[in-house]
Amino acid sequence: MSDGEDSETVVRRERFAGGPARSFLSSMEFDDRLFEADLAVDRAHVVMLAEQDIIDTADAGAILDALDDVEHEGFEALPDGEDIHEAIETAVIERVGPEGGRMHTARSRNDEVAACLRYQYRAALLEAVDTVVAAREALCEVAEEHTETVMPGYTHLQPAQPTTVAHWALSYEAALARDTERLLDAFDRTNRSPLGSAAFAGTPFDVDRERTAELLGFESVLANSMDAVSARDFLVEGSAAFAGLATTLSGLAEDLVVFANKGFVELDDDYASTSSIMPQKKNPDTLELVRSTAGDAYGGLQGLLTTLKGLPRAYNRDLQNASPHAWRVADAVVEATDVAAGAVATAEWPAEDLEAAAGEGFSTATGVADLLAMHGIPFRTAHEVVATAAERGADYDALDSACEDVLGEGIDSLAEREAVEAALDPTASVASRDSAGGPAPEAVAETLAAALEGCEAHADAATARADSLAAAEEVLVEEVASYV
Repeated sequence: MSDGEDSETVVRRERFAGGPARSFLSSMEFDDRLFEADLAVDRAHVVMLAEQDIIDTADAGAILDALDDVEHEGFEALPDGEDIHEAIETAVIERVGPEGGRMHTARSRNDEVAACLRYQYRAALLEAVDTVVAAREALCEVAEEHTETVMPGYTHLQPAQPTTVAHWALSYEAALARDTERLLDAFDRTNRSPLGSAAFAGTPFDVDRERTAELLGFESVLANSMDAVSARDFLVEGSAAFAGLATTLSGLAEDLVVFANKGFVELDDDYASTSSIMPQKKNPDTLELVRSTAGDAYGGLQGLLTTLKGLPRAYNRDLQNASPHAWRVADAVVEATDVAAGAVATAEWPAEDLEAAAGEGFSTATGVADLLAMHGIPFRTAHEVVATAAERGADYDALDSACEDVLGEGIDSLAEREAVEAALDPTASVASRDSAGGPAPEAVAETLAAALEGCEAHADAATARADSLAAAEEVLVEEVASYV
């Protein structure tokens, strides 16, 4: 290649190689994260071409050797170009000569790009699964430590019923477990190979699509070549899963911000900051940013969907602007997950203050109504009795007076005073709510055990997928070594 010749002139020669729109066409700004993916895709494709006698082994060896050099020198050493794929091809041709162009036999940038995106995006999904499982484990540790730590429970941000810190923590663990499932599902549909589809209409060469899929760790191939190169729904599914995860995190962050305001939780200094002017302040800044990450995720998903809307088959350059949305969403949400997990793991829960606040607003009213219903009073009538009592003081005497007015008899004719006093006590009220999934310590213990089993199962699922990818990478390395 002569001085000044770059990847554009190698791929397009003198046609469409310059002009004011050239920089506008470039995706190099976002392509550094595809460097390793493109090298892997190139290697698998070249090995397959040699195995199928589409190119000879000497050319394959020279190309693979050049790819090793490119990897060693790194992304920053690549020649200028329209995208990383052309830049790497140019770097190979610089080293091998014209025969290096055989690397692109029987493929297009369309299936090459699609394969690189899937290769890299599946790694992002597995990283997210690992991070979410770690967050769930942090919540389980909080639950295990605070199974009997009674705290206020709210609906509409109003005192509702007493619960426990463990019950609260496990409620978010359950939501994050479903987020994990969605990420794993997204991985499985991402992990399908488009390579060998060429531009969109296949190729006359005798390619082995299953072989390249195997070498790259893909579980299967996408059957229709037109669909294979144009489909970006895997990015939509993954981004939607990330957006759902961000929603869960936003709720968790909001709860912690509110709890910190009420003195119900003490955030570690590593997850808070002070005011630039008011030295007494301890602000939950990191959690406020976690909360706002949902907006970033929704915006990215909306941008991705809008970019894809109405695109005709098969490949259109609009797709170049689709993937940056997905990367930004993944990066932001994974980081927010890690921060939220750290904030939860290091927080302190003041048990005495929480217990003192747990009975505020007559939060045990439902428990008293339940007690009356257990003693034969229709629940709606019991509801009326307790509502009447709430206006008079929300204690035993108020309940007795309300029973006289509504039922014509005192409360002692319905239930023993000890049972009524227990129903009025937040700790005893929590202990009585032992239905499956409830806040009673025995019920929480069962939920916690199931949550820990779920964390282990999802961690194992992610590990199995990662091990499969690693095994394929080892096979690819061995195959490449046989040519170099």
